[in-house]
Amino acid sequence: MREVYLLEQLKRGDKQAFTDLFQRYYKDLVLFGGEILHDRVACEDIVQSIFLKLWNERENLSIETSLKAFLLRSVRNACIDEIRHGQVKYEHADYVLNHHALFEMDTEHYILYSDLQQHLAEALEKMPKEYREAFEMHRFESLKYKEIAGRLQVSERTVEVRISKAIQFLKGELKDFLFLLLLLGID
Repeated sequence: MREVYLLEQLKRGDKQAFTDLFQRYYKDLVLFGGEILHDRVACEDIVQSIFLKLWNERENLSIETSLKAFLLRSVRNACIDEIRHGQVKYEHADYVLNHHALFEMDTEHYILYSDLQQHLAEALEKMPKEYREAFEMHRFESLKYKEIAGRLQVSERTVEVRISKAIQFLKGELKDFLFLLLLLGID
């Protein structure tokens, strides 16, 4: 009966009713949260946040069960959310720690790759037109030799020779980027 009265007073903005409810349930809620989280400070923060929310939303409160059951459920849900959030933070930190070297390598590779792209464009401009056409259709449009031969109206063997000569030409022009060329499959 006392809980129902305090809840009605709380809805009307009675600060003393809020204080009474806080003093009545705070300790038990922190202990209950501690069974889930095993972190007293985090549990205290959670319970305080729940009471703050209770106060801020007091006028629109719609509690179907008892206030104590509502508060316990709120603490349980907040503790579970905290555990999930902690796992996400842990996984992110673990990923960053384990992949730090990769991030540094990615920056290096990006710079090398952008340099390669620039040099490749320049080399393609220098290449004889018939080699460049066959090479670009094969590498950039993913066309098969037969498709290229059909478009250019030449034999498949001619396409094969042109692409082979284009690759030899690029190897000479881009010898400083041989490692990246191998990674990109231009062999």
